[in-house]
Amino acid sequence: MLNCGSSSIKFAVLNLEDKRTVLSGLAERLFEAQPRLKTNPPGLTEELELSGPGHARAVQGILQLLERQGLPGQVTQIGHRVVHGGERFKQATCIDDEVLAQIEACGPLAPLHNPANLLGIRAAMEAFPGLPQVAVFDTAFHQTMPPHAYRYAVPEDWYTRHGVRRYGFHGTSHAYVTQEAARMLEIPVQNTCFVSAHLGNGCSIAAVKGGKSLDTSMGLTPLEGLVMGTRSGDLDPGLHAFLAENLKLSLGEVNDVLNKKSGLLGLSGLSNDMRELERAAADGHEGAQLALEVFCYRLARYAAAMCVPLGRLDALIFTGGIGENSALVRAKTLGYLTWLGFVLDADLNRVMIRGSSGLITQPGSPLALVIHTNEELMIALEAQEVLS
Repeated sequence: MLNCGSSSIKFAVLNLEDKRTVLSGLAERLFEAQPRLKTNPPGLTEELELSGPGHARAVQGILQLLERQGLPGQVTQIGHRVVHGGERFKQATCIDDEVLAQIEACGPLAPLHNPANLLGIRAAMEAFPGLPQVAVFDTAFHQTMPPHAYRYAVPEDWYTRHGVRRYGFHGTSHAYVTQEAARMLEIPVQNTCFVSAHLGNGCSIAAVKGGKSLDTSMGLTPLEGLVMGTRSGDLDPGLHAFLAENLKLSLGEVNDVLNKKSGLLGLSGLSNDMRELERAAADGHEGAQLALEVFCYRLARYAAAMCVPLGRLDALIFTGGIGENSALVRAKTLGYLTWLGFVLDADLNRVMIRGSSGLITQPGSPLALVIHTNEELMIALEAQEVLS
């Protein structure tokens, strides 16, 4: 599995028979002076410098690591995370020249992500010639949303000619954790109604009924919706014109601030790292306290809204780096939702960290779960399903 960003590549080798991660790691600083590759095989961490900059050298470094571990012969397929598939891709797809062209055509919808995804795919096709390569799209899971959920109230030709609509992201994570929740609760997936909150540096929430997405918080781009690490989430669209007129900022400058200098970082004036903000808030830092409160309030407001398309709620799911590890965020969020009947079990909530999964509410309360997400496994399973 390869997950290629603009300056890094996450990778994992998985055994799909027992769903075990054999090898995983991160190639980072791909365009800096000393790009490097870190690996995390079970019981061992290895680090090496890459032979040069760029995605192709990084993929060659990953191949070198696989050779050291005697793994290349065991790799039978490669699944690639691709952020934006537009309306063209409703499921994972085998990669050929036409698919590459379609991914490139979606580039304007995800200019920070799709070009990097393509670089990784082409590098992998060169390094692993003959192996099947599959694209797994963040947006595909949300293609089951009805028009009243994904359409914006804008002129029709903006949608028909330019694809201006809500697409949603984090699809592999929402799909994985809702399937896991159904398994944990022993409910057939087709009979479930879940609200899934993926909370990391990027955050989104989804209404998932019968294993299908009915609504989600992210939109045309990953900027819409919840407050995130450095992204603003929802705001007044008139802000762009206001800033252009009063601060003389260009459209590109406004977009850069909203994506890279807003969210938790902008509110706190301190950091986009929730761990650091929690420590600072406990020490009385007012910016950190405000950032935490806004983050949790917005999350609770969206969680309540996501119940509308479901009609009922089997469980609220917390996942992602913040969702899995921040007992404070979970407690504050459920505190805003007591009117729905949620009663937190403080002891269960406190111990639910570091990859663990389980219930965090008291008996008689609506269910809230923490579920450790595994996007790498989901990508590999989707790739296997396509090929089989």
